[in-house]
Amino acid sequence: MAAAAIIVTILWLNAGAGGSKDPENSVPVSGVESQGAAAETNSPEAVEAAAGGESLQWPFDSKDVIQTLSFYDSSASEEKKQAAMVEYNNSFYPHTALDFAAKDDKPFEVLAAMSGKVKVAEQSPINGYEVEIEHPNGLVTVYQSLEDLKVKAGDEVKQGDVIAMAGRSEMEKDEGVHVHFEVRSNGQSIDPNTLIKEQ
Repeated sequence: MAAAAIIVTILWLNAGAGGSKDPENSVPVSGVESQGAAAETNSPEAVEAAAGGESLQWPFDSKDVIQTLSFYDSSASEEKKQAAMVEYNNSFYPHTALDFAAKDDKPFEVLAAMSGKVKVAEQSPINGYEVEIEHPNGLVTVYQSLEDLKVKAGDEVKQGDVIAMAGRSEMEKDEGVHVHFEVRSNGQSIDPNTLIKEQ
């Protein structure tokens, strides 16, 4: 199984990450699969993570929230790469985000990681409710596996505003109640850990 995951990853990286959001034809190009090569631009020098005096922050405010799934880093050890794969429909995909859940598996408030404009606030059959926020510095933050959305497309949000509650998704159903937090720059996913130094 591990060998199959590695082979799928190599094929995926060699073929590029482009795809369709149509769940009938493929796994969505969002969440575990993103436009461009994930982990290729995950160095902090590649992206300026501050805009208007703000620095990117975690999308929650509770000390009882823990990371449950890591970002797939192509330069990591085989063990870490395997731990950052998501299985969906008998296939494995690199996880191009971080997942967070409360220790008690209960919903928690999901916050805007930086001020910006809501571009997407909708339900996806595979990713659950999702929100995408564009920021002045060219970054886009993506929040999936949500419920009880508090924003709609076109809204301006400030850093720390509640945008939804953590929920569930079909794609990452084994994760239970969680938030899937992705950061993109020019369509490529970046490990949020490289941009957020302290919580």
